[in-house]
Amino acid sequence: MHKKKQGSRGFTLLELLVVISIIGILMAMGVVAYSTAQKKGRDAKRRADMNALQTAQEQYYAANNGTYANPTDVLADEGYINSVPSDPKPSPHIQYNFRHNPPGTSYCYCARLEESTGNSGSIQCTWGTNDIYYCVEQLQ
Repeated sequence: MHKKKQGSRGFTLLELLVVISIIGILMAMGVVAYSTAQKKGRDAKRRADMNALQTAQEQYYAANNGTYANPTDVLADEGYINSVPSDPKPSPHIQYNFRHNPPGTSYCYCARLEESTGNSGSIQCTWGTNDIYYCVEQLQ
């Protein structure tokens, strides 16, 4: 007959600490990946909003004798867009900026991004020096 060893009925403290440490590291990596995915998702919405505003402005321009809508609310009021977009995560650091200069002749819409690479190289279309913006301007 085989005799069982006395005291071998569970895990040692060291084994438990190793398993708990591994689980903690995996959870931390998951949280970081989830946060990054959320930021990229919000940035994708910001880009889509800017492109929708650009499309609406160009449709307005074609229907209104070469004049752009100013203020942007006119686009929603006249049915060119459902509503003026708002940022998916409102905060003082991430915002949409709209410029019309001079009114009715041009426009620039910018969204400050959290995670992605922007496209703005125009000084007239940015609101900061070290920020990453996605901007759209008039096509005509």
